[in-house]
Amino acid sequence: MEVINKSDNSTTHTIYHGDNTQVMSRFPDCCVDLTVTSPPYDDLRTYKDSLKWDFDVFKGIAEQLYRITKQGGVVVWVVNDKTHNGSETGTSFKQALYFKELGFNLHDTMIYHKSGLTMNHNRYEQDFEYMFVFSKGKPKTFNPIKVPCKYPEKQRKGTFSETEESARKARSGKQRKPVGTEKIKGNIWYYAVGKNHSTKDEEAFDHPAIFPEKMVADHINSWSNEKDTIFDPFMGSGTTNKMAYLLGRNSIGIEKVDDFYSIAKNRIEKSKPEPKIIEDDLGDIFK
Repeated sequence: MEVINKSDNSTTHTIYHGDNTQVMSRFPDCCVDLTVTSPPYDDLRTYKDSLKWDFDVFKGIAEQLYRITKQGGVVVWVVNDKTHNGSETGTSFKQALYFKELGFNLHDTMIYHKSGLTMNHNRYEQDFEYMFVFSKGKPKTFNPIKVPCKYPEKQRKGTFSETEESARKARSGKQRKPVGTEKIKGNIWYYAVGKNHSTKDEEAFDHPAIFPEKMVADHINSWSNEKDTIFDPFMGSGTTNKMAYLLGRNSIGIEKVDDFYSIAKNRIEKSKPEPKIIEDDLGDIFK
């Protein structure tokens, strides 16, 4: 198992080349603030025949995630279902219920809406994936993304417009506080995917299923603070780790496939000029 530890003056970034179940078993309890990851979707991809993936394997990973997540920490689990013999498997929901059995709260069921998908012509087009947000207790961090109100001049409750209500309040001698111009973003997030959208890193597209960098950044900003530790046990092309680095967080990633590990390592190395690369056993983050 190869371990690369990358550190600058403020954060530490450790990636493991190995099997995630074996590597995670060596992590100490309660060492991760936020996990942003996407497991294999049923058997839709074999990832170069590198892994066995079934519900028993999933359970082992979910159990380790519960053990290593800090109290108040969050796991963002991006997943979808295979369609077999005309029926979706429902594996996503089965996994979500198991996370709850372990003790996680299902804090939110979010939707990742993707543009530019191919058509299947047999049903309404599948243009989203689930983003289950699990928390170990109450999330210790929530930095909500704000968006402009579509109708800031209107009240959020009631039937009066701002002008009518202000006039009424003025007549009664009571002035109403102005309605805000921003609100918390909804839980359906829209992202363009594909080249020049998900990332500008050409090599990332040698992986068959990459995250949009903006989506990962939005989750990292929402559920963590600077210097927190971000984890991805299915590191793939390294998007979670790259974005954690750029956003001033520590990060840990695990990838088994040689080619994907190399892609992730290169993307993290290139994220800032002349990074310092150190080989270590388990990385400073565990000392």
